[in-house]
Amino acid sequence: MKIGIDLISFHTPAYVLDLRVLAEKRGADPDKFIVGIGQERMAVVPPDQDIVTLAANAALLVVEKAGRENIELLIFATESGIDQSKAAAMFCHKLLGLPSTCRCIEVKEACYGATASLRMAAAMVAARPHTKALVLAADIARYDLASPGEPTQGAGAVAMLVSAHPRILALDPEAGFHAEDIMDFWRPNYREEALVDGKYSTKMYLTTLIDAWKNYKAASQRGLADHAHYCFHMPFTKIAYKSFERLCKAEAAELPPKEELERLLEPALQYNRQTGNTYAACVYEGFASLLDNAPAALDDKRIGFFSYGSGCMAEFFSGVVQRGYREHLFTDSHRAMLDTRTPVTYRQYEDIFNYGIPKDGADHVFAPYRGGPFRLAGIKDHKRRYEAK
Repeated sequence: MKIGIDLISFHTPAYVLDLRVLAEKRGADPDKFIVGIGQERMAVVPPDQDIVTLAANAALLVVEKAGRENIELLIFATESGIDQSKAAAMFCHKLLGLPSTCRCIEVKEACYGATASLRMAAAMVAARPHTKALVLAADIARYDLASPGEPTQGAGAVAMLVSAHPRILALDPEAGFHAEDIMDFWRPNYREEALVDGKYSTKMYLTTLIDAWKNYKAASQRGLADHAHYCFHMPFTKIAYKSFERLCKAEAAELPPKEELERLLEPALQYNRQTGNTYAACVYEGFASLLDNAPAALDDKRIGFFSYGSGCMAEFFSGVVQRGYREHLFTDSHRAMLDTRTPVTYRQYEDIFNYGIPKDGADHVFAPYRGGPFRLAGIKDHKRRYEAK
């Protein structure tokens, strides 16, 4: 029995900052961002959007197409949690009109959370093949202004419906893992902005990639050539090239020519390059980008995935794209969303960054901004109030 991704959709805010604008403000060469780390724009989250609205906006396309019946599990993966007790999944459960016979939980392990959620969802569906699970991954990547991490900021969400006999991707059972307690990236409860040891984090990313790959290879008996494309975790898109180079070195394989390397990697990088880092969502934002932008049909092609969560947890796994997958994509919606975003000035970006969500305990009403079907209307009596536009 095949288990995997039946539908997938992603969403990003309607406001965007061109990194050339940021480079000018910071006195940096724009190529440092555009060429050096491979980023062109970053999503900017207005006050009336948060991880709940981003995730619900991503999921609405999925549940409207597939229906809400038989969804017995909703898992929300994030490292941008909005409550120390209540799962963000519960807010989305109401906004999406899901049945009461649905388990709702929130999962955290940095950027790895969505992969853990996907595996848990697949296990439930395998035990109850007539049911479905909805996996949401949403994050707002936020660093201090003028810090090294600032140009990698971003925001976005991915929604994946997991079912038996999936229409998009059938997951392979084999996977390779690596877990290790390190401090390469973290965000204490008293901070809105993450802390990161960038060089150390990149080193551990690439080190655990090889460990996870070797475990996956031993379990699956597959090599690099058995995968038509790759989707890597992307704190910035250039890491995908470094990752594949490291895999080739570990396998004592010659690095492919530039054209072949771009064919393997570029289709999965296009959306992230325009949104910035989306943390837990970014591997699957990359997969959505690959599905929408691959130059040739992916039917029956095996895709390699590497998921990394700082702290750290790493997994390499794979899946096979299903025949006829193109009939079940949201390509036009994804492209229209990216093409119609509103550019912001540096001043607007900084004002929004400094505003954030008030934490003074008072009541607040948020003005409506451009965005998807759902918004954060305000806070009253310490309770977040969401509404459909």
